[in-house]
Amino acid sequence: MDAARQAGNDQFDRWNGSAGRAWVDARDVVDGMFQRVEDLLVGSVGVADGAQVLDVGCGTGATTLAVARRLGPAGGATGIDLSEPMVAAARERAEREHAEVTFLCADVQEHAFEPATFDAIISRFGVMFFGEPVRAFTALRRAARDAAELRFVAWRRPEDNPFMTTAEQAAAPFLPPLPVREPDAPGQFAFADPRRVSRILDESGWHEVEIRPVDLECVFPESALLEYVTRFGPVGMVLNDLGERERAPIIAAVRAAFERYAHGAEVRYTAACWLVQARASAPTGARRV
Repeated sequence: MDAARQAGNDQFDRWNGSAGRAWVDARDVVDGMFQRVEDLLVGSVGVADGAQVLDVGCGTGATTLAVARRLGPAGGATGIDLSEPMVAAARERAEREHAEVTFLCADVQEHAFEPATFDAIISRFGVMFFGEPVRAFTALRRAARDAAELRFVAWRRPEDNPFMTTAEQAAAPFLPPLPVREPDAPGQFAFADPRRVSRILDESGWHEVEIRPVDLECVFPESALLEYVTRFGPVGMVLNDLGERERAPIIAAVRAAFERYAHGAEVRYTAACWLVQARASAPTGARRV
């Protein structure tokens, strides 16, 4: 099995296992924390009659449902994610809201999209996990109509996002070395290099690429901090396999390390991200309407 396909399998296992369950359990906290990201993406979506929007890596559906509310009954919103537990939670959410939204449980790299379907494609931290990113964005280009817009938010470098690496640093004295983050491997910081992102999009048929840094304030309740730092990320995955006696000193050290982000009843930090925009250019000779 080649490295790219193995990476894809690893992501499937991750998001259909403990990571996916953690996101479902903490969906209200995560969605509140990333509200500014949702606002940025959803606010950019056009509301022309009949507009169709695809939300990639939709998770438990918050951004997809927000887009559907913006489009109104004349438009259509579709979310896609490879995590069965998260898509199930998204469908339940849509039923509660009586929202006419479609959720697909599928891998973007493998899914047979109907060609030229979507007027806009968006993603809130959902595109950095592709094992074969050129293949994935090529599939998305086929699913997009000519002149459709692509907008997604991805993390910048780990060193720009100390909140996201605090748990690893605090837990390091108690654990064997955690897997080294490979810069271009699927994962949270896979799109940290804007030159790589631009190259991937260009090779996939997307043009007019614009990548700009955005710093977004994230806020969530201090009461949710302990669950967040012990269930998410590399440390959360390791803690799943440890007994209570082994977990206790690690959790204490990790919680203390996050004290600088706690402000009374809230946890606040800055998410250093890229806002990436591109367009599905019409084929040569075609006329844009």
